[in-house]
Amino acid sequence: MTKLKLAETPRVDDVRRIAVVSAGLSEPSSTRLLADLLGEATRAALVGAGRDAEVEVIELRPLAHGITDALLTGFATGELAAAVEKVAAADAVIAVTPVFSASYSGLFKTFFDVLEPETLEGKPVLIAATAGTARHSLVLDHALRPLFGYLRAVVVPTGVFAASEDWGSNGVAGELRTRVDRAAGELADLVLARPALHRTDPFGDVPDFATLLDGA
Repeated sequence: MTKLKLAETPRVDDVRRIAVVSAGLSEPSSTRLLADLLGEATRAALVGAGRDAEVEVIELRPLAHGITDALLTGFATGELAAAVEKVAAADAVIAVTPVFSASYSGLFKTFFDVLEPETLEGKPVLIAATAGTARHSLVLDHALRPLFGYLRAVVVPTGVFAASEDWGSNGVAGELRTRVDRAAGELADLVLARPALHRTDPFGDVPDFATLLDGA
């Protein structure tokens, strides 16, 4: 299957871009809540280190049909192609999934199947998951970490798991906040240790049609 591959080269500006992939299926979802917490904590850590940061959340739920089409045709189009570009051009990725049958969701896995394997090579990734009970917390180490290890991503040491009891009356229990901040700090450190990246257009130097006519 032909997959979409995007090149990365150092960019002039020093803005660090974080792509947050959220595979929550409900609206609202605890998966999206955790994704937002991790994205904001990472942005704060980077800003605290003197770097501008942009965080963009990619919701997979609206892309479900496009992801299936891409698997069948080998081409990502429309909103899915734009999402793939954002992941490829990001300096780091935060990947958050709900737990189904003791593993990541099918939608979550299929999105990363659409990417070229090299897309995440060497890229810092923070893994996170949500479920109704803490007994699913091992999903971080027995499912998510091997997946991104296979894709040659650099996975931060601290993964973040949130069960129902982690969402307190004020929205976030103290222990969850501690894990979020620790993982975000580790991701920020990895981002700062490598050059900022951006997506390059392989056809950017091709002259337009009018220019070609003038030179004919």
